[in-house]
Amino acid sequence: MAIGILGGTFDPVHNAHMAIARTALDQLGLEKILWIPTGTPRYREPARTSATHRVAMLKLAIEGEPRYAIDERELAPGHSGYTLDTLKSLGGKPVLLLGADQYAKFESWHRWQEIIELASIAVFARPGWTVPDSRAQFVPMEPIDISASDIRARVARGESIAGLVPEAVQRYIERQRLYGHP
Repeated sequence: MAIGILGGTFDPVHNAHMAIARTALDQLGLEKILWIPTGTPRYREPARTSATHRVAMLKLAIEGEPRYAIDERELAPGHSGYTLDTLKSLGGKPVLLLGADQYAKFESWHRWQEIIELASIAVFARPGWTVPDSRAQFVPMEPIDISASDIRARVARGESIAGLVPEAVQRYIERQRLYGHP
């Protein structure tokens, strides 16, 4: 089975994530997308909201799409949070789905050369980023200028996030008063 891996903090999951997943299914012939929320990796700033909230938002975002599943292995206590360890535990040769901004930092990832052996890499357009080499497959799609940090800032200022996140996720953020929602 051809599986795509879409990892991130998903703090919150937003419509650019959703577009990447749909495009991956359509253009790469994948049968399933595994959404893998990160735990508390040592190499980056931790998520602003709890894993419970992030998984709840993911569940709402992917509801009704049988080709999407959430894999919570990186949230387990003691998990390294490194992509390499996650790929080793998954087995097979999945397709790692990355935005061009993340791919630009790929050579700084923990043991990145081994990641290339364990997974194919598909890179999706982000505003202002290009894919400079042939290690990855570039997947054309209209870049979507949405970031989780911008969404969190908008919520904190009391601005609308309509159209930036799935409607069910927007309602969840409002109900749970996440990100400083007034």
